[in-house]
Amino acid sequence: MAVREAEPVASLSEVKEAGLDREDLLQIYRNMVLTRGIEERGHILYRQGKIPGSFYTGRGNEASAVGVATAMGTDDVGTPLHRDMGVHVTRGVEPWRVLAQYMGRRDGPTKGKDGNVHMADARLGLIAMVSHLPAMLPVAVGCALAFRIKEEPRVAVGWFGEGASARGDTHEAMTFAGTRRLSVVFVCDNNQWAYSTPTHLEYATEHVADRAVAYGFEGVVVDGTDVLAVYREAKRAIEKARAGGGPTLLECQTLRMEGHAVHDDAFYVPKELFEEWAKRDPLERFRLWLQEHANMTTEEDEEISAGVKKLLNDALQRAEESPLPDPSELLEGVYATPEDLDTPHHK
Repeated sequence: MAVREAEPVASLSEVKEAGLDREDLLQIYRNMVLTRGIEERGHILYRQGKIPGSFYTGRGNEASAVGVATAMGTDDVGTPLHRDMGVHVTRGVEPWRVLAQYMGRRDGPTKGKDGNVHMADARLGLIAMVSHLPAMLPVAVGCALAFRIKEEPRVAVGWFGEGASARGDTHEAMTFAGTRRLSVVFVCDNNQWAYSTPTHLEYATEHVADRAVAYGFEGVVVDGTDVLAVYREAKRAIEKARAGGGPTLLECQTLRMEGHAVHDDAFYVPKELFEEWAKRDPLERFRLWLQEHANMTTEEDEEISAGVKKLLNDALQRAEESPLPDPSELLEGVYATPEDLDTPHHK
C-alpha cells in the first residue's frame, strides 16, 4: 500500500462528479476569501494592541482548511488547529464571534476564557484545540471510537502539522485507529516548517503520508493550494471511513506564508521559497480556475469581495461592542458538576 499522490482537478465535470455545483464552488471561494479576511483583520487588531498574547494565522492554508471542511458531513466532528480558520468559517462560526474571541470578549466561543485562537463551537461539531497540537489526535480518535460503540455513521477529522508528527501522541492515535479501523481521517497541514525546522530535519521519509502504510491504512498526498483536489480527496477519505474502510492520512502540502506567529519574521525561510509559493496563492489560484472553468464573472468576483468586506466591517463593530468577561463567571463551564455527569460510575 504505497502513498498516492493526488492529481489536480482539471474540469467542471469532475467537480460535479464529486457532488459540487456552481453555487457550491462560489461558496467555497467566498469561504476562502472570508477566512483570509478574518485573519487580516486579526493582524490589524493585534497591532492596535487589542489582541492579548501572540497571534497565529494560516495564510496559504485556506484551500486545505476549507476543502476538508466542505467535505465533512453535518454530523461529523473535527479538531481544527491554529492554521485552520477556514474550518470554523465553513462549519458556520460567525466572523464576529471569531473577532470577539481574538479580543477575549464574552461573546467569543470560549467566552474569553482561553487563548485567542483556542476556539471551537461544539454545536457545529468542532472541538477546541490546545497548544500541545498533536494531543488533539487522540481526541479525534476517541470520538471515532465513540461512534463505533454507538454504531453511529459519523466520522472524526483530526488535524496536525508535520512538526507534530514527531510526537508520540500522533503515533499512538494512528496505531489505535489503524488497528481498530476507526472512522477517522488524519489531516496533515504540511507547511514545511515546524517553527524554524525544515522538513528534511523533521522526518526521514519523503512524505509524512508515507508512514500510513505502517499503521495499516492509506496515505494520500495532495497539493494543499488546490481547494478542489483537497475536497475530492477529503471526501473520498471521509466516505471511506464512514463505510467502514478505516482511516486515511491526508497530507496537504502548503507553505506557511507568514512566520510561526506575529513575533516571528520567518527570516530562516529562503526568500526564493516564498516567491515560488506566492505564485500558487490558493485564493488567486481558485479565482482563476473559476473564471476559466465555471465562468465566474468580474461582477460576481467583486460582489463576493464587497460582501465579505461589509460582513467583516459589521463583524468588527459587533465584536468590539461585546463586553469583557465578568470575573464572577470565571469558573462557569470550566468544571463539570455531579449533575452534569450522567454515567453510572458517578452516581
